[in-house]
Amino acid sequence: MNKPPRTRSSPRVPDHVLVVEDDAILSLAIEAQLLDAGARQVEICHTTDAALEALRRARPDVIVLDVQLADRDDGWAIAELVSSIGPQAPRIVFSTGAPDRIPPRVAELGAILEKPYDPRDLVQAICAPPRRGLLARLRKPAG
Repeated sequence: MNKPPRTRSSPRVPDHVLVVEDDAILSLAIEAQLLDAGARQVEICHTTDAALEALRRARPDVIVLDVQLADRDDGWAIAELVSSIGPQAPRIVFSTGAPDRIPPRVAELGAILEKPYDPRDLVQAICAPPRRGLLARLRKPAG
């Protein structure tokens, strides 16, 4: 498949995306969409333990995180851990069928896509400017 040429106004898709999703079909659809959009590496993890192991090996640019994995019902714990890395933490995009179940303090950590969503919305979410989370808003600018 030929990809359209990227223009100056085209958003840059991050190189390395970690997809934490227990639905195999959805994770493959996400992978295909991200690769078609220009991601160089998409790693899929179906469990919390696999995601934590992947994070120990390498730091992705973005994490697409299903917050209701089959092995744990609090995928946001991964988001809290990742956000503690510091200012260069990976961007987080939450993928969920129940956005109201994400605690408000965690929802501040990234964009939320409600399932089912158009894969193009995912690409838009990972390419959008980073959200200013609670800690960033509390910090005073230097100078």
